[in-house]
Amino acid sequence: MSEAPPTPAAAPSGGGASMRLRGLMRKEFLQIMRDPSSIAIAFLMPLVLLLLFGYGVSLDAKNIPIALVVEQPSADTASFTASFQGSRYFRPSRYNDLQQAEAAMMAGRVDAIVVLRQDFERQLQQAGGTPIQLIVNGVDANTARIVMGYVEGAWGTWLQQTARLSGQSFDAPVSLTQRVWFNSELESRNYLVPGLIAVIMTLIGALLTAMVMAREWERGTMEALLVTPLAMREVILGKLLPYFILGMGGLALSVSMAIWLFEVPLRGSLWVLFVASALFLITALGMGLLISTVAKNQFVAGQIAIITTFLPAFLLSGFIFDIGSMPVVVQAITHIVAARYYVAILQTVFLAGDVWSVILPNAGALVVLAAVFLGLTRRNARKRLE
Repeated sequence: MSEAPPTPAAAPSGGGASMRLRGLMRKEFLQIMRDPSSIAIAFLMPLVLLLLFGYGVSLDAKNIPIALVVEQPSADTASFTASFQGSRYFRPSRYNDLQQAEAAMMAGRVDAIVVLRQDFERQLQQAGGTPIQLIVNGVDANTARIVMGYVEGAWGTWLQQTARLSGQSFDAPVSLTQRVWFNSELESRNYLVPGLIAVIMTLIGALLTAMVMAREWERGTMEALLVTPLAMREVILGKLLPYFILGMGGLALSVSMAIWLFEVPLRGSLWVLFVASALFLITALGMGLLISTVAKNQFVAGQIAIITTFLPAFLLSGFIFDIGSMPVVVQAITHIVAARYYVAILQTVFLAGDVWSVILPNAGALVVLAAVFLGLTRRNARKRLE
């Protein structure tokens, strides 16, 4: 009776798992190199968005078109109107009368009208006199408030200079000394660009994994992957690591452009920035993987990714709109938006430095969200075709 040949010894599970994982990662890197859309999402999209927002979007009110109406010219009116000429905030135009200036405002050519009344000098000498009139276009309430503040500042500065030149004392009701912390230049670009990095990393993380996984389902390559000895956790890890590396490359490009192209100050540690970014990218990749377990069509996956990741990151993260000014219900919803915590870290590291009382709680929230998304992905992912 012949004996059966001895069964070859099984390879150690740890070594086999690492070999399978390396093979899957190699396959993903080859697919990335052959697929230009992944490279475009990771590198071209940050480039376009940063150039668009960095140069094309500004919340600073500069070169405001303003109408100047002088009813009776004099040395004082000439001195006051000259203060608008050299200002970077105003682009003044002279009008002969108020009716012409109002017509220009109705046509959208000017945003405000400053009227120097006929009795300007007499009112100027009286206590409580109001020799100027300011009319502001209030369609854009934010710009209207900025214009009012600028004109009031120009008026107060001119009064102080006039009193000093004439040897008189100017007693203002309140004396203000301004100190602006963290963004002394008052440039909106300095906080828009760091916030935009959060939006970019959200898109990179969510779109890369969601779209790529959906593409594999559409092409039928996912079925071939599921019949391999790979465990589902190995599939998830093999999908996550290559796109994590790709996303960190996109982050390096974004940070380089922010510092050297847009000259946003980086007052904190670069390592803190990259560690926090790594936490957020893992969270975003987890969101994309979770979407891929629901949608197996690229169009559907892209729509879900935009609605559930990009829009909340853009609207509810504090990137542009202040969270404290939102209704209480909306403020509560922002706590489940990962970009909220990342924006707070980015703006702190860039503009304030390594403020650990801000960085650590927000980093902890990112760790929790990453665990939640990856845990849900692992729970919903099964080696099945249905």
